[in-house]
Amino acid sequence: MDTDRAGLRERKKQETRIALSWAAIRLTVEHGFDRVRIEDIAAEAGVSTRTFSNYFGSKGEAIVARHHDRARAIAAALRERPDGEPIWAAITHAALEGFALGRPAPNGQAADQSWLEGLRLMVAEPALQGEFQKAGAAAEAEFAAAIAERTGTDVAQDVYPRLVAGVVGAALNVVTQQWLIAEPRPPLEDVLRDVFGRLAAGLPEPR
Repeated sequence: MDTDRAGLRERKKQETRIALSWAAIRLTVEHGFDRVRIEDIAAEAGVSTRTFSNYFGSKGEAIVARHHDRARAIAAALRERPDGEPIWAAITHAALEGFALGRPAPNGQAADQSWLEGLRLMVAEPALQGEFQKAGAAAEAEFAAAIAERTGTDVAQDVYPRLVAGVVGAALNVVTQQWLIAEPRPPLEDVLRDVFGRLAAGLPEPR
């Protein structure tokens, strides 16, 4: 019973964290970073500002939390891929699975033009670049550890896992940026498959 209660508490904490992060993203996309207060985010998520402070130290941390979650999900999915699967096939499948946590709009809703414009502004917001960089570094560490486990290499000694992790991090950024600017806009999954397919093929020159 105690284990069940502890598990329930952890799930509720995770749900609150996700709700706060989506509230921060949604309000920033709709109103702009400078116009959003922590009080607004807490109210949108239906919690107190004190509760917000228990999870995040700033609204920037709340916004990039989904990036951290997505990286952990991709790393976890990579660890679950079948043994013997080629590394880039495994990474592609893991990225497709984990990327669902970072959908461009909450609850999987369609991203309309106004939302996309706001999302572009949020991603380019100078005040958030430090948080995005920290999230990127943390993501690469997650990827490198999972890749090292899968390939039997050592993160501390071998170049391979950190090199691949850096490429994966850069590729995910390209997927997001390309999806935001593409006209007409393809499904996010199609962009991801295209980008990772090119990597798997060794990045041949376009013909």
